[in-house]
Amino acid sequence: MTEKTVSIIVPVYNAQNFLEKCVESILGQTFSGLEVILVDDGSQDRSPQMCDAFAARDARVQVIHKENGGLVSAWTAGVRRSLGNYLMFVDSDDWIDACMTEELLRHASGGPGEIVCCNFVIERPGCAEECRHVLAPGVYEGERLETEVRGELLGHEDRTVSMSRCMKLFSRELITDNLGFTSPKLKMGEDVSIVLPALCDCRRLVILKDALYYHYFFNPASMVHKYDPAMAEQIRELNGVIRKVAEAKRMPDGVRQREKENVYLTMLSVKNELRGGRKGYAERTARICRTEKMADLLKRYGIRPRDKANRIIAWVMRRPDRLRCACGRMAFALHDALAGRHG
Repeated sequence: MTEKTVSIIVPVYNAQNFLEKCVESILGQTFSGLEVILVDDGSQDRSPQMCDAFAARDARVQVIHKENGGLVSAWTAGVRRSLGNYLMFVDSDDWIDACMTEELLRHASGGPGEIVCCNFVIERPGCAEECRHVLAPGVYEGERLETEVRGELLGHEDRTVSMSRCMKLFSRELITDNLGFTSPKLKMGEDVSIVLPALCDCRRLVILKDALYYHYFFNPASMVHKYDPAMAEQIRELNGVIRKVAEAKRMPDGVRQREKENVYLTMLSVKNELRGGRKGYAERTARICRTEKMADLLKRYGIRPRDKANRIIAWVMRRPDRLRCACGRMAFALHDALAGRHG
């Protein structure tokens, strides 16, 4: 059996306020045989100097300085530099528990095509929220992997397996063999372009019980309901990648999976318009729904969301006329006001 080696890749962009906590949590891992690759993606703050200081202090750290190209270009540059037979990703404003690498490795068999998943904690100012994969903890191989995992990866209100590239240990080839599906043009749902094909190719998937080792920092200052005029186009781009992966990997029941996924992704476009769109929001909402044939898909698959906000969106999507759009807009204003009062 080949010795288990791990490369941890950290994309860095203007992260001076968070980088020290992130990197210290990686260097403090109980599994010490790490390669740590910090990818400075053209940062304009003190991040480049901080990266170099970490490399000068610890021989396990390598630094890549590159022109700004976005998140995908940053972590792919790290992948190409890496040597480990397993890969992990940590975002520069997050941190990990000291035991994470060792524990994920402990559940890896050493064979090809493995993904080992832990769970995570959303760290908000003054509180923390534990989050777990919907898929039950266990080891998935063979027929169970095909039916319970690959047949249900997409098209759910809550994904069965998180599509984040973080909080996972990947066999190297699952990432390197699928870089062709990634695109620096993707600015939304970027991780789907690599995690989805990796899940389609894996031979062994492990979902750990509890194992809340990854800490995702939720910055409320950056999470405002800001209107994004490019969101609909970005979601079309992402849907194109999903279709490409589904067809190339011959996903079980692939048409159903990607059409249902399209419904939930399009909900984000509609929410973007109802929440933040200004003049012409109703016309844009109607056009999005007609183009993506939302009324037909909602009916075909009997989609009835549980989430209150998604129920508002689905109601508008079934008949996106001016009245429903206006009512949906008011409902969102009330929903957000109540959420702000209680949150």
